[in-house]
Amino acid sequence: MEEYELVRFVVGCLTVVIVLLWSINKLFFKTKPISSKFITRSAILGAMSAILYVVPYFQFSLPFFPSFLEFHFDEVPALIASLAYGPFSAVFVIFIKTMIKLPLTSTLGVGELADFIYGLLLVVPAGLIYKKFRSFKGGIVAIISGAVIQTVFASIITSFPIVEFYMIVMQIPKESLLAMCQAANPACTSLGWTFFFVVALPFNALKDVVIIIFTLLLYKKLHQMIDKIGKEKN
Repeated sequence: MEEYELVRFVVGCLTVVIVLLWSINKLFFKTKPISSKFITRSAILGAMSAILYVVPYFQFSLPFFPSFLEFHFDEVPALIASLAYGPFSAVFVIFIKTMIKLPLTSTLGVGELADFIYGLLLVVPAGLIYKKFRSFKGGIVAIISGAVIQTVFASIITSFPIVEFYMIVMQIPKESLLAMCQAANPACTSLGWTFFFVVALPFNALKDVVIIIFTLLLYKKLHQMIDKIGKEKN
């Protein structure tokens, strides 16, 4: 699928998701409906996140890491949403991105579920901490805390359930998977905890450092742009 077709696909899926969320809001939140501005803001950031996730230009492999660990910037809009509008908005952003990506899955939805969990591990702790300590220092503590939590737990999930999934469900032999890891990093002599310490943990730590840098660089301008839609206190 060409890049412009992917963008059109994202826009089409986003429209469907917004209509679905609006319908759910009207049906199940009659007494205390979710603001349309909240849904719109989350949808815009969710669309940005989805585009960063599915367009090949924004995802790539890193040296010394196996090719199945791809780096992408989709968590930047979600983290900005968490800091600007609260963790609930960030969950909406990740949900929207996941729903858009799901039809393109090549892992029976397991990869998308894992990415959804990884995203929550970052944005929910960051959003909750920043909501309590709203200052520049509080923001730094919030995103670093979220990054540490995500790095550790995402690495555990990747090293064990996800690796097992690839071997059992996707029928990739253990030897082939290990060979892919060793081709990128000879220090990975086995799967399990060696893979965790040599591959998964460094990859997620490096990824989160880059995500933090881009979030800090883009937060103010992106926040101001989204705020033009209207102001709302979470």
